[in-house]
Amino acid sequence: MPLSFTHHGAVDGVTGSCHQLTLPDGQSVLIDCGLFQGAETSSDGAGVNQLEIGFALDQVRALIVTHVHIDHVGRIPYLLAAGYKGPIYCSEASALLLPLVLEDALKVGFTRNQALIQRVLGVLRQRIVPLPYKQWQTVIAGVPGLRVRLSPAGHILGSAYVELDVQLGPGQKQRVVFSGDLGAPYTPLLPAPRAPMAADVVVLESTYGDRNHEPRKLRRQRLQALCEHAFGNRGTLLVPAFSIGRTQELLYELEEIIHRHRQRPAAPGLAWGEVEVIVDSPLAADFTAGYAQLKSHWDKEARRKLAAGRHPLAFEQLTTVADHAAHLRMVDALARSARPAIVIAASGMCSGGRIVNYLKAMLGDARHDVLFCGYQAAGTPGRDIQTYGPRGGYVELDGQRFNIRAGVHTLGGFSAHADQKDLLNFIGRMHTQPRQVRLVHGDDDAKRTLAALLRQRHPGVEVVVP
Repeated sequence: MPLSFTHHGAVDGVTGSCHQLTLPDGQSVLIDCGLFQGAETSSDGAGVNQLEIGFALDQVRALIVTHVHIDHVGRIPYLLAAGYKGPIYCSEASALLLPLVLEDALKVGFTRNQALIQRVLGVLRQRIVPLPYKQWQTVIAGVPGLRVRLSPAGHILGSAYVELDVQLGPGQKQRVVFSGDLGAPYTPLLPAPRAPMAADVVVLESTYGDRNHEPRKLRRQRLQALCEHAFGNRGTLLVPAFSIGRTQELLYELEEIIHRHRQRPAAPGLAWGEVEVIVDSPLAADFTAGYAQLKSHWDKEARRKLAAGRHPLAFEQLTTVADHAAHLRMVDALARSARPAIVIAASGMCSGGRIVNYLKAMLGDARHDVLFCGYQAAGTPGRDIQTYGPRGGYVELDGQRFNIRAGVHTLGGFSAHADQKDLLNFIGRMHTQPRQVRLVHGDDDAKRTLAALLRQRHPGVEVVVP
């Protein structure tokens, strides 16, 4: 094949997504440029903290962003610093959200110098080119040439899978699809992704390639039961969640539970209508406001709720904690009192953010519970809590050891990622099967399991695990 693929991340795990498609004449495009998290390393052996761009940029003509999670966009400032001067293509919703994500990332991981941050963001905004879904955009003119089309991926607001139409010569074309992160069919707020008609090569995520999620109705029932368990102990339910995507999905489901069971006891002396839901993250609050502004991207179910006068992301039981002093007061109040509450705070893998202060204050108290609703990468505190918490173990946070006495629970069905069945359907529902599927963005077991199933179901398709 005259096209070549280089995977600069999301090869040995699920973070650091960055893929390069190179044409026969050396021109290329990048798909995503994300941070590595936890114990994961890049394909060339770089450590978890590697931020520098270790590949040449002189022939890179465009960066195409699938969605704005930090493991897909977090190294964009370093890409700009390395000399990249081309456009940054993304969906219209991602164009609004991307500066928010990178402003927060720069503050947390690089500098508090607001003037410097604004200069970086100014350059970023000049480079962003919003693309409507389902419209072709020429990226490299001529022969060889390349054009791009984005389609909804159903993962988070603005997420897209990428179709690349490559003109190699007269009558010679190749269609390449990069899945980005695909969403589950019944993700709250978002329409389900639909597979493309055809492709020659698909670069497919495999995060949950070895398992399936529980049904949405069951996961909501389990969420309600876990909340009631925590409230029965007069404790707080701590939910580590990424500021964009997972937080809004949880709010949507909690509003549904409260709406259905408003008068029902959530605990002795506490009705569901009195339950306090706390979002302790300025970034999550900004994203939630962004979700609310982009109602045209919501699915039919969510729009029906709005028409009925409900506000699934801004209901009366919701409290938002803004400044740091208020955050510290909230941590202290919940740790000291027998005040039932649900706290949603970043980061989703407990590797930083305000959730860490809650964990330090509450992990040692059996009244409280921790609920994981998303993937926990190896080497992150979240994975350690998830693994060792049920055994009465400990976790290290900011260099200190904290014993885990709080309850630890996992609701896999809340993942915003497609599961094994959905990933197989993404390939199986294409009208013309690809010649090759390249599996990225997954642990070894997930990739091996998914590869075996794809080979079994589609014997004519070459399955590559880079």
